[in-house]
Amino acid sequence: MDTGKSGSSAGDATEGTEAVFAAVIRPHRSLGPRGFRITMALCALVAAVAAVRFVALGFWPVGGFLALDLVALFVALKVSDRRGRAFEEILLTPFELLLRHVTHRGVAREWRFNPLWTRLHREADADYGLMRLAVQSRGQRIEVARELSPHEREDLADAFGRALARVKRGG
Repeated sequence: MDTGKSGSSAGDATEGTEAVFAAVIRPHRSLGPRGFRITMALCALVAAVAAVRFVALGFWPVGGFLALDLVALFVALKVSDRRGRAFEEILLTPFELLLRHVTHRGVAREWRFNPLWTRLHREADADYGLMRLAVQSRGQRIEVARELSPHEREDLADAFGRALARVKRGG
Protein backbone atom coordinates (compact mmCIF):
# COMPACT_ATOMS: atom_id res chain seq x y z
CA MET A 1 0.00 0.00 0.00
CA ASP A 2 1.41 3.36 -0.98
CA THR A 3 -0.11 6.34 0.80
CA GLY A 4 0.79 9.95 1.12
CA LYS A 5 0.37 13.34 -0.43
CA SER A 6 1.12 13.66 -4.11
CA GLY A 7 0.08 15.62 -7.14
CA SER A 8 -2.94 14.41 -9.03
CA SER A 9 -2.79 12.48 -12.26
CA ALA A 10 -6.24 10.99 -12.21
CA GLY A 11 -8.62 12.84 -14.41
CA ASP A 12 -10.04 16.08 -15.62
CA ALA A 13 -11.79 17.29 -12.44
CA THR A 14 -8.73 16.71 -10.26
CA GLU A 15 -6.06 18.03 -12.62
CA GLY A 16 -4.08 20.89 -11.17
CA THR A 17 -5.48 20.22 -7.69
CA GLU A 18 -3.18 18.99 -4.96
CA ALA A 19 -4.21 15.64 -3.50
CA VAL A 20 -5.02 15.68 0.19
CA PHE A 21 -4.80 11.88 0.36
CA ALA A 22 -3.66 9.32 -2.20
CA ALA A 23 -3.28 5.57 -1.83
CA VAL A 24 -2.67 2.69 -4.20
CA ILE A 25 -3.54 -0.70 -2.73
CA ARG A 26 -2.09 -3.82 -4.32
CA PRO A 27 -2.51 -7.47 -3.27
CA HIS A 28 0.42 -8.82 -1.29
CA ARG A 29 2.60 -11.26 -3.20
CA SER A 30 5.36 -12.96 -1.21
CA LEU A 31 6.87 -14.79 -4.19
CA GLY A 32 8.76 -12.56 -6.60
CA PRO A 33 10.31 -13.60 -9.94
CA ARG A 34 13.48 -14.92 -8.29
CA GLY A 35 11.47 -16.86 -5.70
CA PHE A 36 9.32 -18.32 -8.47
CA ARG A 37 12.41 -19.61 -10.31
CA ILE A 38 13.91 -21.07 -7.14
CA THR A 39 10.63 -22.74 -6.14
CA MET A 40 10.14 -24.26 -9.58
CA ALA A 41 13.78 -25.45 -9.75
CA LEU A 42 13.62 -27.11 -6.34
CA CYS A 43 10.28 -28.76 -7.06
CA ALA A 44 11.55 -29.97 -10.44
CA LEU A 45 14.68 -31.41 -8.81
CA VAL A 46 12.68 -33.25 -6.15
CA ALA A 47 10.21 -34.52 -8.76
CA ALA A 48 13.02 -35.69 -11.06
CA VAL A 49 14.79 -37.59 -8.26
CA ALA A 50 11.52 -39.20 -7.17
CA ALA A 51 10.53 -40.00 -10.77
CA VAL A 52 13.86 -41.72 -11.49
CA ARG A 53 13.51 -43.81 -8.36
CA PHE A 54 9.91 -44.83 -9.15
CA VAL A 55 10.75 -45.64 -12.78
CA ALA A 56 13.69 -47.79 -11.60
CA LEU A 57 11.31 -49.69 -9.33
CA GLY A 58 8.95 -50.28 -12.26
CA PHE A 59 6.30 -47.73 -11.34
CA TRP A 60 6.72 -45.69 -14.52
CA PRO A 61 3.28 -43.97 -14.44
CA VAL A 62 4.31 -42.12 -11.26
CA GLY A 63 6.88 -40.12 -13.29
CA GLY A 64 4.10 -38.79 -15.52
CA PHE A 65 1.98 -37.79 -12.55
CA LEU A 66 4.93 -35.97 -10.99
CA ALA A 67 5.36 -34.06 -14.25
CA LEU A 68 1.65 -33.17 -14.19
CA ASP A 69 2.09 -31.91 -10.61
CA LEU A 70 4.88 -29.62 -11.80
CA VAL A 71 2.72 -28.26 -14.61
CA ALA A 72 -0.15 -27.67 -12.15
CA LEU A 73 2.20 -25.85 -9.75
CA PHE A 74 3.55 -23.69 -12.59
CA VAL A 75 0.04 -22.75 -13.74
CA ALA A 76 -1.14 -22.00 -10.18
CA LEU A 77 1.83 -19.73 -9.48
CA LYS A 78 1.40 -17.90 -12.79
CA VAL A 79 -2.33 -17.35 -12.13
CA SER A 80 -1.53 -16.04 -8.65
CA ASP A 81 1.09 -13.68 -10.10
CA ARG A 82 -1.36 -12.41 -12.73
CA ARG A 83 -4.05 -11.79 -10.10
CA GLY A 84 -1.50 -9.70 -8.22
CA ARG A 85 -1.70 -7.08 -10.97
CA ALA A 86 -5.06 -5.85 -9.66
CA PHE A 87 -5.10 -2.65 -7.62
CA GLU A 88 -7.29 -0.03 -5.97
CA GLU A 89 -6.62 3.68 -6.04
CA ILE A 90 -8.01 6.27 -3.64
CA LEU A 91 -7.48 9.92 -4.48
CA LEU A 92 -8.94 12.69 -2.32
CA THR A 93 -8.75 16.35 -3.33
CA PRO A 94 -10.62 19.27 -1.77
CA PHE A 95 -13.25 18.95 -4.54
CA GLU A 96 -13.51 15.25 -5.32
CA LEU A 97 -13.00 11.74 -4.03
CA LEU A 98 -11.98 9.28 -6.74
CA LEU A 99 -12.12 5.51 -6.16
CA ARG A 100 -10.76 3.27 -8.90
CA HIS A 101 -10.75 -0.54 -8.86
CA VAL A 102 -8.69 -2.20 -11.62
CA THR A 103 -8.92 -5.97 -12.07
CA HIS A 104 -6.03 -8.23 -13.01
CA ARG A 105 -7.34 -8.10 -16.58
CA GLY A 106 -7.10 -4.30 -16.66
CA VAL A 107 -10.85 -3.65 -16.44
CA ALA A 108 -11.33 -0.45 -14.44
CA ARG A 109 -14.34 0.86 -12.51
CA GLU A 110 -14.41 4.39 -11.17
CA TRP A 111 -16.56 6.20 -8.67
CA ARG A 112 -16.43 9.94 -8.07
CA PHE A 113 -17.94 11.52 -4.98
CA ASN A 114 -18.21 14.95 -3.43
CA PRO A 115 -16.08 14.60 -0.26
CA LEU A 116 -18.51 16.77 1.71
CA TRP A 117 -21.23 14.12 1.29
CA THR A 118 -18.95 11.16 1.94
CA ARG A 119 -18.26 9.18 5.08
CA LEU A 120 -16.33 6.05 6.01
CA HIS A 121 -18.22 3.00 7.17
CA ARG A 122 -16.23 0.58 9.34
CA GLU A 123 -17.11 -2.97 10.37
CA ALA A 124 -14.83 -4.13 13.16
CA ASP A 125 -14.53 -7.36 15.06
CA ALA A 126 -13.28 -7.26 18.67
CA ASP A 127 -10.91 -10.17 18.10
CA TYR A 128 -9.70 -9.54 14.55
CA GLY A 129 -9.83 -5.79 14.07
CA LEU A 130 -11.24 -3.83 11.12
CA MET A 131 -12.85 -6.39 8.83
CA ARG A 132 -14.48 -4.09 6.26
CA LEU A 133 -13.99 -0.50 5.20
CA ALA A 134 -16.39 1.21 2.84
CA VAL A 135 -16.92 4.67 1.42
CA GLN A 136 -20.56 5.72 1.64
CA SER A 137 -22.17 8.62 -0.19
CA ARG A 138 -25.79 9.29 -1.13
CA GLY A 139 -26.96 5.70 -0.95
CA GLN A 140 -23.88 4.14 -2.53
CA ARG A 141 -21.46 2.04 -0.52
CA ILE A 142 -18.15 1.01 -2.12
CA GLU A 143 -15.90 -1.37 -0.20
CA VAL A 144 -12.22 -0.44 -0.27
CA ALA A 145 -8.95 -1.98 0.93
CA ARG A 146 -10.16 -5.57 0.66
CA GLU A 147 -6.62 -6.79 0.00
CA LEU A 148 -5.19 -5.38 3.23
CA SER A 149 -4.87 -7.12 6.57
CA PRO A 150 -7.14 -5.84 9.36
CA HIS A 151 -4.24 -3.91 10.93
CA GLU A 152 -3.24 -2.31 7.61
CA ARG A 153 -6.88 -1.55 6.88
CA GLU A 154 -7.16 0.21 10.27
CA ASP A 155 -4.07 2.33 9.51
CA LEU A 156 -5.49 3.28 6.11
CA ALA A 157 -8.90 4.07 7.62
CA ASP A 158 -7.34 6.34 10.25
CA ALA A 159 -5.22 8.29 7.73
CA PHE A 160 -8.05 8.48 5.18
CA GLY A 161 -10.56 9.52 7.87
CA ARG A 162 -8.27 12.34 9.05
CA ALA A 163 -7.81 13.58 5.46
CA LEU A 164 -11.56 13.42 4.80
CA ALA A 165 -12.28 15.37 8.01
CA ARG A 166 -9.68 17.99 7.02
CA VAL A 167 -11.37 18.44 3.61
CA LYS A 168 -14.79 18.77 5.27
CA ARG A 169 -13.41 21.45 7.65
CA GLY A 170 -12.03 23.32 4.64
CA GLY A 171 -8.41 22.92 5.70
